[in-house]
Amino acid sequence: EAASCETGIPAGIPLIASGSDKACEVLGSGCMTADVGSLSFGTTATFNITTDTYLEADRFHPPYPGVAPGTFNPEMAIRRGFWMVSWFKNEFGLREQRLADERGVAAEALFDDLLQAVSPGSEGLMLQPYWSPGSAPAGPEARGAIIGFSDVHTRAHIYRAIIEGIGFALREGKEILEKRSGEPVKTLRISGGGSQSDQVMQITADIFGMEVERPHTFETSGLGAAIAAAVGAGFYPDFASAVSGMVRVRVRFSPDAANRQTYDRLYRDVYCNMYKSLRPSYRAIHAITHSRI
Repeated sequence: EAASCETGIPAGIPLIASGSDKACEVLGSGCMTADVGSLSFGTTATFNITTDTYLEADRFHPPYPGVAPGTFNPEMAIRRGFWMVSWFKNEFGLREQRLADERGVAAEALFDDLLQAVSPGSEGLMLQPYWSPGSAPAGPEARGAIIGFSDVHTRAHIYRAIIEGIGFALREGKEILEKRSGEPVKTLRISGGGSQSDQVMQITADIFGMEVERPHTFETSGLGAAIAAAVGAGFYPDFASAVSGMVRVRVRFSPDAANRQTYDRLYRDVYCNMYKSLRPSYRAIHAITHSRI
C-alpha cells in the first residue's frame, strides 16, 4: 500500500520480471534455440542465438542472460552498426536531408534509391565497419577501412558499401557463433530500424546466402517484454507457446543466386582477409599519432 501511494500503481497489481533489452529483442524475434539467429539492425548491429548452456562468443565476453530461465544469448556485435547510416547522412546526405524536409519523411527512407543505383559488390568498393572496435575477431586496435576505390565510385557506392560491410561483419559473427555452438543457423530473423528497408533485407539475404525473415514488428524488444508479461500473467503456459502465439513473420526474402555468388567470393577472398592484412597498419597508426586504441 505504501508503494502504491508513492507510485500511483494500484495495490495488488502483478509485478513480472522481464529481461534486458537485448534478451527481450531476441525473444521477440522468436529465437529460442541455437539454430535460429536474431540479427538486429540497430545503432549497434548484433547477431545473437539462444542456448541452454553458458557460451562466450568472444573470450571473457559473457552472454546475456535470456528471458526464459536457464537460457543465454551469446552475441557478436558491430558497435557502430546502423549508426553508420546516421554518419553517412550527416557527412554525405545533405541532398536527402533537404528532400526529406520538403516531403516530411525521414532522410533514411530516401537512401534506398542509392542502393538501387549501385550493383551488388559496389563495383569493388569494400568496407570494414570498425569505426569503433567490436567483438571478435577484431582487436582493440581495429579501425574502419574502405578499399578498392576507382574513378567510377560515387557517394552511392559508399553507402551501399556501408550496408554490405555491416552484412559481411555480421555474417562473420554468425559463422563464429556457429563454430562455437556446434550448431548451424537455419533460420534468420531480422529486426531493428534498418530492417524496415526491403533493399537492406534483400542485400542481407544475398550476403548470408539464406532466406531471411522480417517479423511483423521491428520493435521486437518491446514484443519480447510483452511475451514475458503474457507468460508471467498466465496467458500462456510457457515461453514456447507464447512465442508461437505472439510472433509472426511478415515477409521473407530469398537470396538471388547471382548476387549470392558475387557476395560469397567477395566475403571469402577479400573481406575475411582485410583485418589481418590491415592490423599492422592500425597498430602503426596508433604508435605514430598516439590515437586511442
